[in-house]
Amino acid sequence: MVKRNKFFILALLLLAIPFLIMNKNKSIKIGDKLPSFILKNQYGETFNSDDFIGKTAMVVYFYPKDDTPGCTKEACSFRDSYEEFLEKNVKVIGISSDNIKSHKNFSDKYNLPFTLLADTKKEVRKLFGVPSSVLGLIPGRVTYVVNNKGIIIYIYNSMTNAETHIQEALKALQ
Repeated sequence: MVKRNKFFILALLLLAIPFLIMNKNKSIKIGDKLPSFILKNQYGETFNSDDFIGKTAMVVYFYPKDDTPGCTKEACSFRDSYEEFLEKNVKVIGISSDNIKSHKNFSDKYNLPFTLLADTKKEVRKLFGVPSSVLGLIPGRVTYVVNNKGIIIYIYNSMTNAETHIQEALKALQ
């Protein structure tokens, strides 16, 4: 009986570790300033978030992995609605932990007209506090809408409804 209780407690602790780790990261909230970050895009060029503050609104979306079913649907939906974002003077930025080459291949394969950033060390994901799903094993899917002053005005978090991120972002920009 004592061994069973120790095993049960150990199992609970092991299951809780990913949640404890996720909660260590402070998530940004609506009304917060966009965190400053610098990453390389799919062409190997440096992207500095501060360069766009005061010039344009942004949609910054974090996704799990290039060329996977949900992420492809999401990226292609952003592509298909890209003109609507341009008309509103909004820069669309996708971020995952994939490398530059993977982003370039993904962008070329699906004719993605927007910026993809390589967060290979997951530092920007942590900076935003993007939660993971499935016990911390899969990087989360979260979209942040940022006004032209650099303030977060909307956050949409849905792992399973990849295509809804686009419509939610467009609604927030109205």
